This record gives sequence, structure tokens and C-alpha cells, in this order.
Amino acid sequence: MTGEIRGNRRRSGGFRWFGWKDLFYLGVILVAVIASGSFGKIQRGLREIFAPKPPPLAADMTDIFRQREAEIIEEAEARKEEELAALRKSFEEARSKDEPAPPAPAEIETGAVTDVRKLGSGIPFKTEVTVEKGGIASKERVDPESYTASYKLSLRAPTPAKTLAELESSTPDLGKMLPGMAVLLEKGAVSTWFDKLYQNKISRIRHDANSLNELLSKHNLYDCETILNLTGEKGRKVFFLQSEMDVVSDGSDGDRLSDMPAKIVDSPYYQPFTSYGWPKKTKTPNPMIVGWLRRVEIANKELAAAGTTAARKAWLRDRLKYLKRGIDDLKGRSFLIADYDPFIVIPVNVLTARDEFSPDVGDYAVVIYGGKLYPAIVGDGGPTFKVGEASLRMARELNPKSNSYSRPVSDLKVSYVVFPNSREATREPPDYPKWRQRCFELLGEIGGIGEGYQLHEWQDLLPKPPPAPEPVPPVTPPPAPPTSVQSAGDKDAAPPSPATGN
Repeated sequence: MTGEIRGNRRRSGGFRWFGWKDLFYLGVILVAVIASGSFGKIQRGLREIFAPKPPPLAADMTDIFRQREAEIIEEAEARKEEELAALRKSFEEARSKDEPAPPAPAEIETGAVTDVRKLGSGIPFKTEVTVEKGGIASKERVDPESYTASYKLSLRAPTPAKTLAELESSTPDLGKMLPGMAVLLEKGAVSTWFDKLYQNKISRIRHDANSLNELLSKHNLYDCETILNLTGEKGRKVFFLQSEMDVVSDGSDGDRLSDMPAKIVDSPYYQPFTSYGWPKKTKTPNPMIVGWLRRVEIANKELAAAGTTAARKAWLRDRLKYLKRGIDDLKGRSFLIADYDPFIVIPVNVLTARDEFSPDVGDYAVVIYGGKLYPAIVGDGGPTFKVGEASLRMARELNPKSNSYSRPVSDLKVSYVVFPNSREATREPPDYPKWRQRCFELLGEIGGIGEGYQLHEWQDLLPKPPPAPEPVPPVTPPPAPPTSVQSAGDKDAAPPSPATGN
């Protein structure tokens, strides 16, 4: 306590030690600084130090959860449709065939038969089936050794790229496009998210292998070259990712796009939401609401049908809750449109993490591919076991042939430079010039853009409503002609009688 009191007294003494000589010397130094041209830099530095920081935005867990929920439901619906289509095909084939009675079977061949083929997921698959003569079926049924299988799956977990040479093997001239990259890498570190990503992939593969489910493809297993944590000289954090690019085609916004194709409005798979959303600005309804109301009507009819099972009814009730929540959201908010807005996707577990290098929804990002730099934002959350996704607008810019079913870049040649905690304090509709300017400023904090390179300028491709017709000026009708000739000298004179003409 005594020490604290002394300290306070020393501070309360003011500036008695600061005399007129000190003021004179300070003035001389100030004049010298101004004359040297450094005053502006000092001003900017002081503004950076003392300027109020924008309040951090809490992760919108509802949006991120809803988006992943929608994707899981979409995957389940797609699997159901595939299974039903296969069932219909088998019935049609059975109905169309008129097969003769099978011939007498030959004696069962014993021994081992080996088959090597490549699965649809790109994994070489070797099988060996060994058949031996056994006893009667009732005894073999209860013998655990009569019918056995072993399954061995081998894979190698990759090592992340860390040096500029390794990064440039995927993104040539990266060091020229970002001259500060070499300095960033000196103190950079491999992100823990790289290991977590591959742990999630391997956990999924182990689960599916144990359940004899379809495995993650070899392409999707090795979809990430590296994830690095980098820090600029001014403290700017960077989440650096090298990967491929898959396509996202979600999103809707009635304010900016009041009409969408019927095949999208009625699709059970198209998701009208993105994790980045903002309050609606106009009263124009979201065009996707019509399709979702139809799905509610269909679900209610099936729920009321006498033949609907209890399990199906329970599923339908959950489905109706999901649809009604979505309709309420579409009435009150707008979202990015993947067909028109450039944005990237980050795994949801990264978005919801609270470490200083983890991006969040709305953070600015720059995509680098083919010697070009493209400004964007983090617009959506994706699965925890894959990376490298962007909107259809971004995909088409990288490869005009890409579409919802064809990725623009299959090789690990796309670099994603994401700036954590760079998002705006409030979410607003896309402003491409502002996005470009902010990305330019953020790149400046990590060394800037190399000579001969520049950020891409996005054009607004949204259809514009036809201009309102110009108002037609009112036409003043000409004065009515007189009904008879009046006396020039007497305007009030009565007209002549029509009978006499006088």
C-alpha cells in the first residue's frame, strides 16, 4: 500500500521538471521532423495505435449450424434418390426379361480367386475370396469360422508445405506476387488446423471402413497442400491455405435478385442460405420462399396420409420445423448469391474456433491462381473434413468451363490468403469496390502486391430492372372554339337566331 501511495504522489506532481529549456529543445525537434517529411508517417502511426478497434463479431453459430444442417439433409436426400432409382431400375430390368430356366449348376469351384480393381473413389482395391468344402449348412451357420472376412486399408498422412519453394511448386511466382512472403515464412508456423483436418479425414475413413460404407475418395483425402499461420511486421495475422477449388452454388437475395429459375426454386437440394447474411433492405420477397412453401404443403399432405408410418411422420415433423425456420429467415434476411458474388468457404470448425489465426464469416480474403489475385470474403462454412471451396462466380473467373458439377481447379494450385478479424462491424450487401480496396490495404500490411500485378476488379453482373419510363408531360387541350360569331364591338351581344341567320 505504501508503495502505491508514493507512486501516486510522484504522478500527481505534474510536470515541474519540464522547464522552458526543454520546451525550446522540443520545439526544435518538432520543426526538424516536419521539415524531414516524416510528420505524416508519425501521424498515421499514432492514429493506428490510438484509434478505437472495431468490436469483434461473435460467430453466428445459428447460420453456420443451419448451413451444415442443410448440407447433411441434402446428402441424405441425394442418397435416398440414388437408392430409389437403383430399385426402380432393377424392377424394370426384371420385368423386361423373359429368361429361360437356369441350367443345372456345375460343382462349386474351390480355392482362392483374386481380383484387383479401382474403386470409384480412386482407391486401388484388392480382394481375395477363398472357398473350401464344408459340412451341412445347419452346422456351418453356427460355426463362427465358416464365413469370415478381413479388411486392411492403408494410407499415408501428408506433410505440409512450408518453404517458399514448396509453395511455389503449387502457386508459381507466389513470391513475386506477394514480395513479403519470404519474410512472413521466416517466422511462420504450420497451423494446427492442418493436422486437425487430416485427423478428421482419417477418423471419417476409419468409421466408414469399419461400417463397410463408401470411403472418402483419394482426391478428397489429399485436397490440402498446407495451412500456415503467418504474421506481418505490423502484427497482421494471416491464415494461408493451399488447396484445390470445389464449387458452391448456394444463396439467394430477393432485394438484388427477385426472380430465379423454376428448377432452382423447386429443387430440394438448392440451399438459399449462406453463412454470411444481413437484414433485408426492401420489401421484395425472396423468390425461394415459393418453393419452400410448396415443400411444406407436400410434407403436410404426407403427414396426414393414412399410410404414413410413425417413423416417417416423426421425420416429417422435424422436416417441417426446419422448413418453417428457413422461410422465416428468408422473409427477414438476405444472403450471398454464389452465381454472382465472389466468396470462399472455410470449414465450420475453423470458423467457430477462438484462436487468433482462425477466420470468421465476413473476413476478407484473396485468392491467388494463374498469376492473378482475386479479392473476396469468407462467405460460408463447409464440412470439417475438406477444404478448398469457393462460389460459382469465383470458380468461373478461374475457369470459364466450371459449373455446379465441374470444379475449376482439380490440382492443389490455388492459394487462399485469409485475414482473420478483418470483417466489418456490421454485415451489409456486397460492395465489390470496397472489398477490393480493403484487400489491397490488408495486403499492404504484409508486404503489398508485386510490381506488374494487381487485384481483380469484380463487375456487378446482377440483372438490373428496366429503367422506369420517363413521365409524359400533360397535354394542355386547346381552347374550345366559339359557338357563334359575336359582334367585334360588343362581345356581350347575343348570337343571331339560327332560324333567320340574322
